[in-house]
Amino acid sequence: MDGPFDVLVVGAGCAGMRAAIEAHDAGARVAVVSKLHPTRSHSGAAEGGINAALGNKADDDPETHAFDTVKGSDYLGDQDAIEIFTREAPADIYQLEGWGCVFSRNEEGELDQRPFGAAGSPRTVYSADITGHVLIQVLYEQLQKRMDEGLVVLEEYFAFRLLDDGGRCVGVVCWDLLNGGVKAVTGSATILATGGAGRLYRATTNAYACTGDGMAMALRAGLPLKDMEFMQFHPTTMYPSGILITEGCRGEGGYLINKDGERFMKRYAPNALELASRDVVSRSETTEIEAGRGVNGSVMLDLRHLGPEKILSKLPGSRELAMTYAGVDPIFAPIPVRPGAHYHMGGVETDEWGLTALEGLYAAGEVACVSVHGANRLGGNSLMETITFGRRSGRHAAEYALGRATPTNSGVEAARADAETWVQGLLDVSTGERPWQIRDELGQSMLENFGVFRYPDRMEKQVGIIDGLRERYARGVVVEDKGTVFNSDLTQAIELGYLLDLGACMLQAGLARKESRGAHSRPSDFPERDDEQFLKHSITEWVDGGPKLSYRDVRMTRWEPMVRSY
Repeated sequence: MDGPFDVLVVGAGCAGMRAAIEAHDAGARVAVVSKLHPTRSHSGAAEGGINAALGNKADDDPETHAFDTVKGSDYLGDQDAIEIFTREAPADIYQLEGWGCVFSRNEEGELDQRPFGAAGSPRTVYSADITGHVLIQVLYEQLQKRMDEGLVVLEEYFAFRLLDDGGRCVGVVCWDLLNGGVKAVTGSATILATGGAGRLYRATTNAYACTGDGMAMALRAGLPLKDMEFMQFHPTTMYPSGILITEGCRGEGGYLINKDGERFMKRYAPNALELASRDVVSRSETTEIEAGRGVNGSVMLDLRHLGPEKILSKLPGSRELAMTYAGVDPIFAPIPVRPGAHYHMGGVETDEWGLTALEGLYAAGEVACVSVHGANRLGGNSLMETITFGRRSGRHAAEYALGRATPTNSGVEAARADAETWVQGLLDVSTGERPWQIRDELGQSMLENFGVFRYPDRMEKQVGIIDGLRERYARGVVVEDKGTVFNSDLTQAIELGYLLDLGACMLQAGLARKESRGAHSRPSDFPERDDEQFLKHSITEWVDGGPKLSYRDVRMTRWEPMVRSY
Protein backbone atom coordinates (compact mmCIF):
# COMPACT_ATOMS: atom_id res chain seq x y z
CA MET A 1 0.00 0.00 0.00
CA ASP A 2 1.20 3.51 -0.87
CA GLY A 3 0.40 6.27 1.60
CA PRO A 4 -1.26 7.52 3.56
CA PHE A 5 -0.90 10.98 2.03
CA ASP A 6 -2.77 14.13 2.94
CA VAL A 7 -3.97 14.80 -0.60
CA LEU A 8 -4.10 12.27 -3.41
CA VAL A 9 -4.60 13.59 -6.96
CA VAL A 10 -5.79 11.13 -9.62
CA GLY A 11 -4.79 12.37 -13.06
CA ALA A 12 -1.84 14.50 -14.16
CA GLY A 13 -3.14 16.80 -16.86
CA CYS A 14 -3.46 20.55 -16.30
CA ALA A 15 -6.16 20.23 -13.62
CA GLY A 16 -4.38 17.46 -11.73
CA MET A 17 -0.95 19.06 -11.74
CA ARG A 18 -2.35 22.48 -10.80
CA ALA A 19 -4.29 20.89 -7.90
CA ALA A 20 -1.21 19.01 -6.71
CA ILE A 21 0.96 22.13 -6.80
CA GLU A 22 -1.58 24.13 -4.80
CA ALA A 23 -2.12 21.38 -2.21
CA HIS A 24 1.64 20.99 -1.74
CA ASP A 25 2.13 24.73 -1.37
CA ALA A 26 -0.62 24.73 1.30
CA GLY A 27 1.51 22.36 3.37
CA ALA A 28 -0.02 18.98 2.47
CA ARG A 29 1.84 15.75 1.71
CA VAL A 30 0.75 15.14 -1.88
CA ALA A 31 0.81 12.20 -4.27
CA VAL A 32 -0.21 12.24 -7.93
CA VAL A 33 -1.48 9.01 -9.49
CA SER A 34 -1.56 8.89 -13.30
CA LYS A 35 -2.00 6.13 -15.85
CA LEU A 36 0.26 8.15 -18.18
CA HIS A 37 3.44 10.12 -17.84
CA PRO A 38 2.14 13.61 -16.95
CA THR A 39 3.34 15.32 -20.13
CA ARG A 40 1.44 12.73 -22.21
CA SER A 41 -1.87 13.80 -20.66
CA HIS A 42 -4.52 14.98 -23.11
CA SER A 43 -4.30 18.58 -21.85
CA GLY A 44 -1.15 18.87 -23.96
CA ALA A 45 -3.24 18.52 -27.13
CA ALA A 46 -5.12 21.79 -26.48
CA GLU A 47 -4.16 24.26 -29.17
CA GLY A 48 -5.96 27.58 -29.47
CA GLY A 49 -5.70 29.32 -26.10
CA ILE A 50 -6.94 30.07 -22.61
CA ASN A 51 -9.56 32.72 -21.75
CA ALA A 52 -9.18 35.58 -19.29
CA ALA A 53 -10.34 39.20 -19.34
CA LEU A 54 -6.96 40.83 -18.66
CA GLY A 55 -8.08 44.42 -19.14
CA ASN A 56 -5.92 44.89 -22.26
CA LYS A 57 -9.09 45.46 -24.28
CA ALA A 58 -11.21 48.47 -23.32
CA ASP A 59 -14.46 46.61 -23.97
CA ASP A 60 -13.59 43.51 -21.90
CA ASP A 61 -13.75 42.71 -18.21
CA PRO A 62 -14.62 39.68 -16.03
CA GLU A 63 -18.30 40.64 -16.06
CA THR A 64 -18.41 40.57 -19.87
CA HIS A 65 -16.55 37.26 -19.84
CA ALA A 66 -19.13 35.92 -17.38
CA PHE A 67 -22.06 37.05 -19.54
CA ASP A 68 -20.53 35.50 -22.68
CA THR A 69 -20.04 32.24 -20.76
CA VAL A 70 -23.62 32.25 -19.42
CA LYS A 71 -25.02 32.97 -22.89
CA GLY A 72 -22.71 30.38 -24.46
CA SER A 73 -23.91 27.80 -21.93
CA ASP A 74 -27.46 28.38 -23.25
CA TYR A 75 -28.25 29.57 -19.71
CA LEU A 76 -27.58 26.18 -18.13
CA GLY A 77 -24.29 27.23 -16.50
CA ASP A 78 -24.35 27.91 -12.75
CA GLN A 79 -23.83 31.66 -12.62
CA ASP A 80 -22.18 31.84 -9.19
CA ALA A 81 -19.46 29.42 -10.35
CA ILE A 82 -19.08 31.31 -13.64
CA GLU A 83 -18.56 34.62 -11.82
CA ILE A 84 -15.88 33.08 -9.58
CA PHE A 85 -14.23 31.59 -12.66
CA THR A 86 -14.05 34.80 -14.69
CA ARG A 87 -13.06 36.94 -11.69
CA GLU A 88 -10.11 34.74 -10.69
CA ALA A 89 -8.88 33.87 -14.21
CA PRO A 90 -6.62 36.92 -14.82
CA ALA A 91 -4.48 36.34 -11.71
CA ASP A 92 -4.07 32.69 -12.73
CA ILE A 93 -2.80 33.77 -16.16
CA TYR A 94 -0.22 36.08 -14.63
CA GLN A 95 0.92 33.31 -12.27
CA LEU A 96 1.38 30.93 -15.21
CA GLU A 97 3.37 33.61 -17.01
CA GLY A 98 5.52 34.06 -13.92
CA TRP A 99 6.19 30.32 -13.87
CA GLY A 100 7.50 30.51 -17.42
CA CYS A 101 4.57 30.12 -19.83
CA VAL A 102 5.74 31.78 -23.03
CA PHE A 103 2.53 33.38 -24.25
CA SER A 104 2.43 35.19 -27.59
CA ARG A 105 2.66 38.99 -27.39
CA ASN A 106 1.41 41.86 -29.50
CA GLU A 107 3.42 44.74 -30.95
CA GLU A 108 3.03 46.72 -27.70
CA GLY A 109 4.64 43.88 -25.76
CA GLU A 110 1.42 42.92 -23.95
CA LEU A 111 0.04 39.41 -23.82
CA ASP A 112 -1.77 39.03 -27.12
CA GLN A 113 -5.39 37.88 -27.16
CA ARG A 114 -7.15 36.43 -30.18
CA PRO A 115 -10.89 36.29 -30.92
CA PHE A 116 -12.64 33.01 -30.19
CA GLY A 117 -16.17 31.85 -30.85
CA ALA A 118 -19.04 33.62 -29.06
CA ALA A 119 -16.70 35.96 -27.19
CA GLY A 120 -17.69 39.62 -26.91
CA SER A 121 -14.04 40.65 -27.18
CA PRO A 122 -10.69 39.07 -28.07
CA ARG A 123 -9.75 37.48 -24.72
CA THR A 124 -8.01 34.22 -25.61
CA VAL A 125 -4.40 34.27 -24.43
CA TYR A 126 -2.32 31.86 -26.51
CA SER A 127 1.07 30.41 -27.34
CA ALA A 128 0.93 30.27 -31.15
CA ASP A 129 -1.32 27.19 -31.58
CA ILE A 130 0.35 24.88 -29.03
CA THR A 131 -1.03 26.46 -25.84
CA GLY A 132 -1.82 23.18 -24.06
CA HIS A 133 1.66 21.85 -24.80
CA VAL A 134 3.26 24.95 -23.28
CA LEU A 135 1.02 24.83 -20.19
CA ILE A 136 1.60 21.16 -19.47
CA GLN A 137 5.38 21.48 -19.78
CA VAL A 138 5.47 24.45 -17.41
CA LEU A 139 3.19 22.75 -14.87
CA TYR A 140 5.36 19.62 -15.01
CA GLU A 141 8.43 21.75 -14.29
CA GLN A 142 6.65 23.09 -11.20
CA LEU A 143 5.67 19.56 -10.23
CA GLN A 144 9.27 18.36 -10.56
CA LYS A 145 10.49 21.25 -8.43
CA ARG A 146 8.13 20.12 -5.66
CA MET A 147 9.15 16.48 -6.08
CA ASP A 148 12.47 17.57 -4.60
CA GLU A 149 10.42 18.81 -1.63
CA GLY A 150 8.53 15.55 -1.06
CA LEU A 151 5.70 15.55 -3.60
CA VAL A 152 5.29 12.00 -4.97
CA VAL A 153 4.31 11.09 -8.55
CA LEU A 154 3.12 7.53 -9.12
CA GLU A 155 2.97 7.41 -12.90
CA GLU A 156 1.65 4.42 -14.83
CA TYR A 157 -0.70 3.67 -11.94
CA PHE A 158 -4.17 3.02 -13.40
CA ALA A 159 -6.83 3.95 -10.83
CA PHE A 160 -10.03 1.92 -11.29
CA ARG A 161 -11.92 2.00 -7.97
CA LEU A 162 -12.53 4.51 -5.17
CA LEU A 163 -11.85 3.53 -1.55
CA ASP A 164 -14.89 4.36 0.57
CA ASP A 165 -14.45 4.01 4.34
CA GLY A 166 -17.84 4.50 5.93
CA GLY A 167 -18.96 7.37 3.73
CA ARG A 168 -15.56 9.00 3.38
CA CYS A 169 -13.21 8.65 0.40
CA VAL A 170 -9.77 7.51 1.59
CA GLY A 171 -8.04 6.89 -1.74
CA VAL A 172 -8.09 4.67 -4.82
CA VAL A 173 -7.32 1.13 -5.91
CA CYS A 174 -4.88 0.99 -8.84
CA TRP A 175 -3.34 -1.44 -11.27
CA ASP A 176 0.45 -0.95 -11.35
CA LEU A 177 1.15 -0.92 -15.08
CA LEU A 178 4.94 -0.99 -14.73
CA ASN A 179 5.28 -3.83 -12.24
CA GLY A 180 1.87 -5.48 -12.26
CA GLY A 181 -0.43 -6.05 -9.33
CA VAL A 182 -3.30 -4.29 -7.58
CA LYS A 183 -2.21 -1.50 -5.22
CA ALA A 184 -4.10 0.72 -2.79
CA VAL A 185 -3.08 4.38 -2.55
CA THR A 186 -4.60 6.22 0.40
CA GLY A 187 -5.11 9.85 1.31
CA SER A 188 -7.16 12.00 3.64
CA ALA A 189 -8.53 13.83 0.58
CA THR A 190 -8.73 12.64 -3.02
CA ILE A 191 -9.06 14.83 -6.12
CA LEU A 192 -10.30 13.31 -9.37
CA ALA A 193 -8.71 15.02 -12.39
CA THR A 194 -9.01 12.23 -14.93
CA GLY A 195 -10.41 14.15 -17.91
CA GLY A 196 -13.29 13.40 -20.26
CA ALA A 197 -14.91 10.50 -22.10
CA GLY A 198 -14.52 11.43 -25.77
CA ARG A 199 -13.53 7.86 -26.64
CA LEU A 200 -17.23 7.00 -26.50
CA TYR A 201 -17.17 8.19 -30.13
CA ARG A 202 -15.28 6.85 -33.11
CA ALA A 203 -14.60 10.35 -34.50
CA THR A 204 -13.09 12.35 -31.64
CA THR A 205 -10.28 14.76 -30.93
CA ASN A 206 -9.65 12.95 -27.64
CA ALA A 207 -6.61 10.82 -26.84
CA TYR A 208 -7.03 7.07 -26.38
CA ALA A 209 -6.71 7.66 -22.63
CA CYS A 210 -9.94 9.73 -22.45
CA THR A 211 -12.24 6.95 -21.28
CA GLY A 212 -14.20 8.63 -18.49
CA ASP A 213 -12.37 6.82 -15.67
CA GLY A 214 -13.12 9.30 -12.89
CA MET A 215 -16.76 9.79 -13.87
CA ALA A 216 -17.37 6.04 -13.93
CA MET A 217 -15.55 5.41 -10.64
CA ALA A 218 -17.63 8.13 -8.98
CA LEU A 219 -20.85 6.79 -10.55
CA ARG A 220 -20.15 3.26 -9.30
CA ALA A 221 -19.40 4.64 -5.84
CA GLY A 222 -22.91 6.15 -5.70
CA LEU A 223 -22.07 9.77 -6.61
CA PRO A 224 -24.29 11.88 -8.87
CA LEU A 225 -23.18 12.88 -12.36
CA LYS A 226 -24.52 16.10 -13.84
CA ASP A 227 -25.63 17.08 -17.38
CA MET A 228 -24.36 13.90 -19.02
CA GLU A 229 -26.30 14.43 -22.27
CA PHE A 230 -24.14 17.39 -23.31
CA MET A 231 -21.20 16.27 -25.46
CA GLN A 232 -19.64 19.08 -27.44
CA PHE A 233 -18.69 18.51 -31.06
CA HIS A 234 -15.79 20.66 -32.26
CA PRO A 235 -16.49 22.11 -35.72
CA THR A 236 -13.00 21.62 -37.16
CA THR A 237 -11.58 18.13 -36.84
CA MET A 238 -9.62 16.90 -39.81
CA TYR A 239 -11.02 14.40 -42.27
CA PRO A 240 -10.44 11.47 -42.01
CA SER A 241 -8.26 11.33 -38.86
CA GLY A 242 -10.41 13.39 -36.47
CA ILE A 243 -7.34 15.35 -35.27
CA LEU A 244 -8.20 18.79 -33.93
CA ILE A 245 -7.61 21.92 -35.97
CA THR A 246 -7.81 24.80 -33.50
CA GLU A 247 -10.57 27.38 -33.32
CA GLY A 248 -7.64 29.79 -33.45
CA CYS A 249 -7.63 29.29 -37.23
CA ARG A 250 -11.06 30.91 -37.38
CA GLY A 251 -10.05 33.41 -34.69
CA GLU A 252 -7.22 34.56 -36.95
CA GLY A 253 -9.66 35.02 -39.85
CA GLY A 254 -10.10 31.60 -41.47
CA TYR A 255 -13.26 30.89 -43.49
CA LEU A 256 -15.50 27.81 -43.70
CA ILE A 257 -16.55 27.05 -47.28
CA ASN A 258 -18.63 24.33 -48.95
CA LYS A 259 -17.91 22.47 -52.19
CA ASP A 260 -19.09 25.51 -54.18
CA GLY A 261 -16.59 27.78 -52.42
CA GLU A 262 -19.44 29.55 -50.60
CA ARG A 263 -18.77 30.99 -47.14
CA PHE A 264 -21.90 29.31 -45.80
CA MET A 265 -21.87 30.57 -42.20
CA LYS A 266 -23.51 33.79 -43.36
CA ARG A 267 -26.73 31.77 -43.65
CA TYR A 268 -26.62 30.46 -40.07
CA ALA A 269 -24.89 33.17 -38.01
CA PRO A 270 -24.88 36.36 -40.10
CA ASN A 271 -23.14 38.47 -37.45
CA ALA A 272 -20.56 36.17 -35.85
CA LEU A 273 -20.07 33.95 -38.96
CA GLU A 274 -17.29 31.40 -38.24
CA LEU A 275 -16.97 32.73 -34.68
CA ALA A 276 -20.44 31.73 -33.54
CA SER A 277 -20.55 29.28 -30.64
CA ARG A 278 -19.32 25.75 -31.31
CA ASP A 279 -22.72 24.11 -31.22
CA VAL A 280 -24.02 26.56 -33.83
CA VAL A 281 -21.05 26.07 -36.18
CA SER A 282 -21.13 22.26 -35.82
CA ARG A 283 -24.84 22.15 -36.65
CA SER A 284 -24.30 24.47 -39.63
CA GLU A 285 -21.54 22.26 -41.03
CA THR A 286 -23.61 19.12 -40.53
CA THR A 287 -26.56 20.73 -42.32
CA GLU A 288 -24.32 21.62 -45.28
CA ILE A 289 -22.88 18.10 -45.45
CA GLU A 290 -26.29 16.42 -45.20
CA ALA A 291 -27.64 18.74 -47.93
CA GLY A 292 -24.94 17.45 -50.30
CA ARG A 293 -22.83 20.61 -50.26
CA GLY A 294 -19.83 18.94 -48.62
CA VAL A 295 -16.80 17.09 -49.97
CA ASN A 296 -16.40 13.47 -48.79
CA GLY A 297 -18.52 14.19 -45.72
CA SER A 298 -16.58 17.35 -44.89
CA VAL A 299 -16.54 21.07 -45.45
CA MET A 300 -13.36 23.07 -46.04
CA LEU A 301 -11.42 25.39 -43.73
CA ASP A 302 -9.79 28.03 -45.92
CA LEU A 303 -6.73 29.90 -44.59
CA ARG A 304 -5.14 30.81 -47.91
CA HIS A 305 -6.15 34.48 -47.71
CA LEU A 306 -4.28 34.86 -44.37
CA GLY A 307 -0.97 34.61 -46.20
CA PRO A 308 2.16 32.57 -45.41
CA GLU A 309 3.55 34.94 -42.77
CA LYS A 310 0.49 34.83 -40.53
CA ILE A 311 0.06 31.07 -40.89
CA LEU A 312 3.73 30.40 -40.12
CA SER A 313 3.85 32.73 -37.11
CA LYS A 314 0.46 32.12 -35.48
CA LEU A 315 -0.72 28.73 -36.76
CA PRO A 316 2.41 26.65 -37.37
CA GLY A 317 1.13 23.59 -35.52
CA SER A 318 -2.10 23.51 -37.50
CA ARG A 319 -0.17 23.72 -40.78
CA GLU A 320 2.08 20.88 -39.72
CA LEU A 321 -0.88 18.70 -38.68
CA ALA A 322 -2.69 19.38 -41.97
CA MET A 323 0.40 18.55 -44.03
CA THR A 324 1.11 15.36 -42.06
CA TYR A 325 -2.37 13.93 -41.63
CA ALA A 326 -4.42 15.37 -44.51
CA GLY A 327 -1.70 15.86 -47.13
CA VAL A 328 -2.70 19.53 -47.45
CA ASP A 329 -0.58 22.65 -47.04
CA PRO A 330 -3.08 25.33 -45.86
CA ILE A 331 -0.93 28.06 -47.39
CA PHE A 332 -2.01 26.71 -50.78
CA ALA A 333 -5.19 24.65 -50.25
CA PRO A 334 -8.13 24.44 -47.80
CA ILE A 335 -8.24 21.77 -45.07
CA PRO A 336 -11.10 19.19 -45.04
CA VAL A 337 -12.87 19.38 -41.66
CA ARG A 338 -16.03 18.09 -40.01
CA PRO A 339 -17.50 18.06 -36.47
CA GLY A 340 -15.99 15.55 -34.05
CA ALA A 341 -16.64 14.69 -30.39
CA HIS A 342 -14.45 17.02 -28.36
CA TYR A 343 -15.49 17.92 -24.81
CA HIS A 344 -17.95 16.59 -22.26
CA MET A 345 -19.79 19.41 -20.46
CA GLY A 346 -21.17 16.86 -17.97
CA GLY A 347 -19.29 15.15 -15.18
CA VAL A 348 -19.09 14.55 -11.45
CA GLU A 349 -21.26 17.10 -9.67
CA THR A 350 -19.18 19.46 -7.51
CA ASP A 351 -19.53 22.75 -5.68
CA GLU A 352 -17.40 25.81 -6.45
CA TRP A 353 -14.46 24.28 -4.51
CA GLY A 354 -14.59 20.99 -6.38
CA LEU A 355 -16.16 19.14 -3.45
CA THR A 356 -18.41 16.19 -4.35
CA ALA A 357 -21.24 14.47 -2.47
CA LEU A 358 -18.74 12.03 -0.88
CA GLU A 359 -16.75 13.42 2.04
CA GLY A 360 -13.07 13.77 1.20
CA LEU A 361 -13.57 13.50 -2.57
CA TYR A 362 -13.06 16.42 -4.98
CA ALA A 363 -13.09 16.71 -8.78
CA ALA A 364 -11.60 19.29 -11.16
CA GLY A 365 -11.26 19.75 -14.90
CA GLU A 366 -13.28 17.92 -17.54
CA VAL A 367 -14.17 15.06 -15.17
CA ALA A 368 -16.10 17.57 -13.04
CA CYS A 369 -19.28 19.56 -13.64
CA VAL A 370 -19.08 22.78 -11.59
CA SER A 371 -20.96 23.87 -13.92
CA VAL A 372 -19.32 26.72 -15.79
CA HIS A 373 -20.06 25.35 -19.27
CA GLY A 374 -23.74 24.40 -19.00
CA ALA A 375 -25.05 23.06 -22.30
CA ASN A 376 -22.19 24.39 -24.45
CA ARG A 377 -18.60 25.33 -23.63
CA LEU A 378 -16.89 28.37 -25.12
CA GLY A 379 -13.53 27.69 -26.73
CA GLY A 380 -10.67 28.71 -24.42
CA ASN A 381 -12.73 28.27 -21.24
CA SER A 382 -11.75 24.65 -20.54
CA LEU A 383 -8.00 25.28 -20.19
CA MET A 384 -8.82 28.15 -17.86
CA GLU A 385 -11.18 25.90 -15.89
CA THR A 386 -8.43 23.33 -15.34
CA ILE A 387 -6.17 25.99 -13.84
CA THR A 388 -8.70 27.97 -11.78
CA PHE A 389 -10.69 25.04 -10.39
CA GLY A 390 -7.61 22.82 -10.16
CA ARG A 391 -6.08 25.47 -7.91
CA ARG A 392 -9.27 25.91 -5.87
CA SER A 393 -9.80 22.18 -5.32
CA GLY A 394 -6.14 21.71 -4.36
CA ARG A 395 -6.36 24.48 -1.77
CA HIS A 396 -9.65 23.27 -0.26
CA ALA A 397 -8.56 19.60 -0.22
CA ALA A 398 -5.34 20.50 1.60
CA GLU A 399 -7.21 22.54 4.20
CA TYR A 400 -9.67 19.66 4.68
CA ALA A 401 -6.93 17.03 4.97
CA LEU A 402 -4.71 19.00 7.32
CA GLY A 403 -7.64 19.53 9.66
CA ARG A 404 -8.39 15.81 10.03
CA ALA A 405 -6.69 12.72 11.33
CA THR A 406 -5.22 10.32 8.81
CA PRO A 407 -7.75 7.63 7.80
CA THR A 408 -7.51 4.44 9.86
CA ASN A 409 -7.44 2.36 6.66
CA SER A 410 -9.21 -0.42 8.54
CA GLY A 411 -10.98 -1.68 5.44
CA VAL A 412 -8.37 -0.77 2.83
CA GLU A 413 -6.67 -4.16 2.59
CA ALA A 414 -10.01 -5.94 2.29
CA ALA A 415 -11.06 -3.54 -0.49
CA ARG A 416 -7.73 -4.05 -2.28
CA ALA A 417 -8.04 -7.85 -2.03
CA ASP A 418 -11.61 -7.67 -3.38
CA ALA A 419 -10.42 -5.60 -6.35
CA GLU A 420 -7.57 -8.06 -6.92
CA THR A 421 -10.06 -10.95 -7.06
CA TRP A 422 -12.17 -8.99 -9.57
CA VAL A 423 -9.15 -8.27 -11.80
CA GLN A 424 -8.12 -11.93 -11.68
CA GLY A 425 -11.63 -12.82 -12.77
CA LEU A 426 -11.15 -10.67 -15.88
CA LEU A 427 -7.82 -12.35 -16.62
CA ASP A 428 -9.25 -15.85 -16.13
CA VAL A 429 -11.82 -15.48 -18.93
CA SER A 430 -10.63 -17.66 -21.81
CA THR A 431 -13.58 -17.62 -24.26
CA GLY A 432 -15.63 -14.67 -25.43
CA GLU A 433 -15.19 -11.42 -27.35
CA ARG A 434 -12.18 -9.19 -27.56
CA PRO A 435 -12.88 -5.75 -26.00
CA TRP A 436 -12.09 -3.87 -29.22
CA GLN A 437 -15.08 -5.42 -31.01
CA ILE A 438 -17.52 -3.99 -28.49
CA ARG A 439 -15.63 -0.70 -28.29
CA ASP A 440 -15.72 -0.18 -32.07
CA GLU A 441 -19.46 -0.89 -32.24
CA LEU A 442 -20.03 1.54 -29.36
CA GLY A 443 -17.99 4.31 -31.00
CA GLN A 444 -19.61 3.99 -34.42
CA SER A 445 -23.16 3.72 -33.10
CA MET A 446 -22.76 6.70 -30.74
CA LEU A 447 -21.58 8.79 -33.68
CA GLU A 448 -24.57 7.72 -35.78
CA ASN A 449 -27.27 7.90 -33.11
CA PHE A 450 -26.18 10.50 -30.52
CA GLY A 451 -24.12 13.01 -32.47
CA VAL A 452 -24.54 16.65 -33.49
CA PHE A 453 -28.28 16.10 -34.05
CA ARG A 454 -30.40 13.82 -31.85
CA TYR A 455 -33.48 12.08 -33.31
CA PRO A 456 -35.89 10.11 -31.09
CA ASP A 457 -35.84 6.91 -33.13
CA ARG A 458 -32.03 6.88 -33.29
CA MET A 459 -31.70 7.56 -29.56
CA GLU A 460 -34.13 4.73 -28.77
CA LYS A 461 -32.13 2.48 -31.09
CA GLN A 462 -28.90 3.48 -29.31
CA VAL A 463 -30.37 2.62 -25.90
CA GLY A 464 -30.97 -0.90 -27.22
CA ILE A 465 -27.49 -1.08 -28.73
CA ILE A 466 -25.83 -0.06 -25.45
CA ASP A 467 -27.98 -2.51 -23.48
CA GLY A 468 -26.86 -5.27 -25.85
CA LEU A 469 -23.20 -4.25 -25.66
CA ARG A 470 -23.37 -4.18 -21.87
CA GLU A 471 -24.84 -7.68 -21.85
CA ARG A 472 -22.06 -8.92 -24.13
CA TYR A 473 -19.47 -7.25 -21.90
CA ALA A 474 -21.00 -8.82 -18.77
CA ARG A 475 -20.94 -12.31 -20.36
CA GLY A 476 -17.18 -12.00 -20.56
CA VAL A 477 -14.56 -10.23 -22.64
CA VAL A 478 -11.30 -12.01 -23.30
CA VAL A 479 -8.10 -10.32 -22.12
CA GLU A 480 -5.61 -12.19 -24.31
CA ASP A 481 -2.56 -10.83 -22.49
CA LYS A 482 -2.40 -12.77 -19.21
CA GLY A 483 0.82 -11.07 -18.11
CA THR A 484 1.29 -8.39 -15.48
CA VAL A 485 3.76 -5.92 -17.02
CA PHE A 486 2.27 -3.16 -19.20
CA ASN A 487 -0.93 -5.12 -19.73
CA SER A 488 -2.81 -2.53 -21.78
CA ASP A 489 -5.18 -5.31 -22.89
CA LEU A 490 -6.42 -5.50 -19.28
CA THR A 491 -6.73 -1.76 -18.75
CA GLN A 492 -8.60 -1.31 -22.04
CA ALA A 493 -11.10 -3.96 -20.95
CA ILE A 494 -11.72 -2.03 -17.73
CA GLU A 495 -11.98 1.26 -19.63
CA LEU A 496 -14.57 -0.26 -21.96
CA GLY A 497 -16.76 -0.99 -18.94
CA TYR A 498 -16.51 2.67 -17.94
CA LEU A 499 -17.54 3.85 -21.41
CA LEU A 500 -20.54 1.53 -21.57
CA ASP A 501 -21.83 2.81 -18.21
CA LEU A 502 -21.38 6.45 -19.23
CA GLY A 503 -23.01 5.89 -22.61
CA ALA A 504 -26.10 4.52 -20.86
CA CYS A 505 -26.22 7.63 -18.65
CA MET A 506 -25.91 9.98 -21.62
CA LEU A 507 -28.69 8.30 -23.61
CA GLN A 508 -31.13 8.26 -20.72
CA ALA A 509 -30.57 11.96 -20.00
CA GLY A 510 -30.73 12.84 -23.70
CA LEU A 511 -34.03 11.07 -24.32
CA ALA A 512 -35.57 12.71 -21.27
CA ARG A 513 -34.48 16.25 -22.25
CA LYS A 514 -37.32 17.09 -24.62
CA GLU A 515 -35.90 20.36 -25.93
CA SER A 516 -32.95 21.72 -27.93
CA ARG A 517 -30.33 23.46 -25.78
CA GLY A 518 -26.65 24.00 -26.57
CA ALA A 519 -25.00 20.80 -27.74
CA HIS A 520 -28.25 18.84 -27.32
CA SER A 521 -30.21 19.45 -30.53
CA ARG A 522 -33.49 17.67 -31.36
CA PRO A 523 -34.49 19.27 -34.69
CA SER A 524 -37.30 16.87 -35.61
CA ASP A 525 -39.40 16.77 -32.43
CA PHE A 526 -38.28 19.49 -29.97
CA PRO A 527 -36.41 22.14 -32.00
CA GLU A 528 -36.79 24.96 -29.45
CA ARG A 529 -35.35 25.60 -26.00
CA ASP A 530 -37.92 25.03 -23.24
CA ASP A 531 -36.96 27.07 -20.17
CA GLU A 532 -40.24 26.33 -18.41
CA GLN A 533 -39.63 22.57 -18.34
CA PHE A 534 -35.89 22.14 -18.78
CA LEU A 535 -33.98 25.10 -17.35
CA LYS A 536 -32.48 22.56 -14.94
CA HIS A 537 -29.55 20.21 -14.61
CA SER A 538 -29.98 16.50 -15.22
CA ILE A 539 -28.64 14.41 -12.32
CA THR A 540 -27.74 10.76 -12.92
CA GLU A 541 -27.09 8.17 -10.22
CA TRP A 542 -26.37 4.45 -10.59
CA VAL A 543 -29.15 2.45 -8.92
CA ASP A 544 -29.66 -1.34 -9.18
CA GLY A 545 -27.26 -1.73 -12.10
CA GLY A 546 -28.52 1.15 -14.22
CA PRO A 547 -28.83 4.94 -14.44
CA LYS A 548 -31.55 6.78 -12.51
CA LEU A 549 -32.41 10.34 -13.54
CA SER A 550 -33.51 13.36 -11.52
CA TYR A 551 -33.16 17.15 -11.89
CA ARG A 552 -31.67 20.09 -10.00
CA ASP A 553 -32.18 23.84 -10.38
CA VAL A 554 -29.65 25.99 -12.20
CA ARG A 555 -28.05 28.54 -9.86
CA MET A 556 -28.89 31.99 -11.24
CA THR A 557 -27.41 35.27 -10.00
CA ARG A 558 -27.70 38.11 -12.52
CA TRP A 559 -28.68 37.00 -16.00
CA GLU A 560 -32.15 35.87 -17.00
CA PRO A 561 -32.42 33.64 -20.09
CA MET A 562 -32.71 35.44 -23.41
CA VAL A 563 -32.94 34.32 -27.01
CA ARG A 564 -29.47 33.17 -28.00
CA SER A 565 -28.35 34.38 -31.42
CA TYR A 566 -25.04 35.13 -33.09
